[in-house]
Amino acid sequence: MERRTLIQVEKPTTQTVESVELLLAYIGRASDPMPIFVELKDSVRLTRSKKGDCYYCTTPTDCSCKARTFNPGTQCKHMLALRADQANKIESESIRPKVPSFKPFDLLPSEERAARARGVA
Repeated sequence: MERRTLIQVEKPTTQTVESVELLLAYIGRASDPMPIFVELKDSVRLTRSKKGDCYYCTTPTDCSCKARTFNPGTQCKHMLALRADQANKIESESIRPKVPSFKPFDLLPSEERAARARGVA
């Protein structure tokens, strides 16, 4: 079987819906309904277009959408969303434990009555 590169990360190209359906079938994911985006690697994502007729190949440095083609010096919304999701993923993988707010003492009885009177507690 001949090996060939299907997706070029250096210069991403827009993919058809049919090709993404075949890719999802190959990797064993459901394609009904079609997902909004498909994560391929840590930094490569296929993002469905607004019309839903194609998928843009998005990396942190480039995107195959028309906005990126017409404005090559700026980041498109797909690139910004990818970077935001990567930042959230890194933030959620923190080793610091999730600690609820700490309250070292109880309210005094007079403070509890005052809080009930205000309707807070």
